Amino acid sequence: MCPRRALRTVKESVMQDHRKLGRELELFHSDPLVGAGLPIWLPRGAAARRAVEEYLLDLERRHGYQHVYSPPLAKAEMYYRSGHLPHYADDMFPPMVLGDDDAFVLRPSLCPHHAAVFAARGRSYRELPLRIGEIGGQYRAERSGVLGGLSRVRAISLNDGHVFCAEDQVEAEILAALRVMREAHAALGFQPASWRLSLRGEGPKYVDDPPMWARATAVLRGALEAAGVAYVEAEGEAAFYGPKIDIQLRDYAGRESTLATVQVDYFMPARFDLSYVDVDGSRRRPVMVHRSAAGSMERLFAHLIEVHDGAFPAWFAPVQVEVLPVGEASGRAFADECRAIGIRVRDSYSGSLAARIREASLRRVPFVAVLGANELASGSVSLRSRDGSVSSLPVASALALLSAACSSPQRPARR
Repeated sequence: MCPRRALRTVKESVMQDHRKLGRELELFHSDPLVGAGLPIWLPRGAAARRAVEEYLLDLERRHGYQHVYSPPLAKAEMYYRSGHLPHYADDMFPPMVLGDDDAFVLRPSLCPHHAAVFAARGRSYRELPLRIGEIGGQYRAERSGVLGGLSRVRAISLNDGHVFCAEDQVEAEILAALRVMREAHAALGFQPASWRLSLRGEGPKYVDDPPMWARATAVLRGALEAAGVAYVEAEGEAAFYGPKIDIQLRDYAGRESTLATVQVDYFMPARFDLSYVDVDGSRRRPVMVHRSAAGSMERLFAHLIEVHDGAFPAWFAPVQVEVLPVGEASGRAFADECRAIGIRVRDSYSGSLAARIREASLRRVPFVAVLGANELASGSVSLRSRDGSVSSLPVASALALLSAACSSPQRPARR
């Protein structure tokens, strides 16, 4: 790479670093009194995150998921049974002891709770595959030296899901999970850098059951080949209980990280003694497919901020329309009409029109609506989009245009 190109790349990385943009756009904040790795989502960042979460939950519902809420901690006994404390304790916060037999742990993952959802009552083969989803909190005891912005945190909000299915349904469920991922990533405006099959390594970190590992690995390899995606294999990157497909991202500094995953798990269904009644009346063990279409909200937004340089697509922009009245004109009526149809709007009165337009541009607001005496008299609005185009439209037409442009991605057309 030539020195000039290398310098430009470094400058672009600094400009698009999500930590810098997050501060400038007031998306999130890190307070030393709260603690490192525990970001606070400010109103603008929270608005964007909420829009994305609503889209993801709707997407999953359309693909057959049922959503639950589960607490972010549980008794230590649950994590001994799940294998987390024997195999993953170094990444967990210490137990909180409330009594001689009463110790609780902040969960490092949601899968034990979702196993409890399956076990809440008897299950029949007719219910399979049972797809359970949640955007839930989990916690990792990351060391201070590796924490940074939203990409490495201690408090994680994970778009998580678990599919409980019969053995002959596993590959179809993996392929379905990959389709959900692709749809979500396209709507959010990015493509993965690479796909990885993460395999078991050496040492006590991994559950010692070679036949189980071979079985799960063969299933994932077959699904990847059926999906027709190119992938690399990485030893020592698997979860402690099984191999996984990892969808990798690369940031503007060239660092790679994992966003979305699909895992095949024969371990936890046995540990939690999960079963269903099969067609012949016998009890069978379900297979547990772990999957996350968009990963954690923190790492996802670290990537989205950089990919879009803070200029999010209109459907999840924190402020979708900035209303700028001119002179004695008032924009409150138009702003209220925008709010009434679900558009996130801010009306700004302070400063010159040019300064307010410039401020909206710096904030990456998708649309600016200018309302002066002429617009009020004619019942119109001057609408400026982020690409620089300007049009004068009747209020009803402007609202229709904004509603369409700011709506979340539409459901696929029926065929």
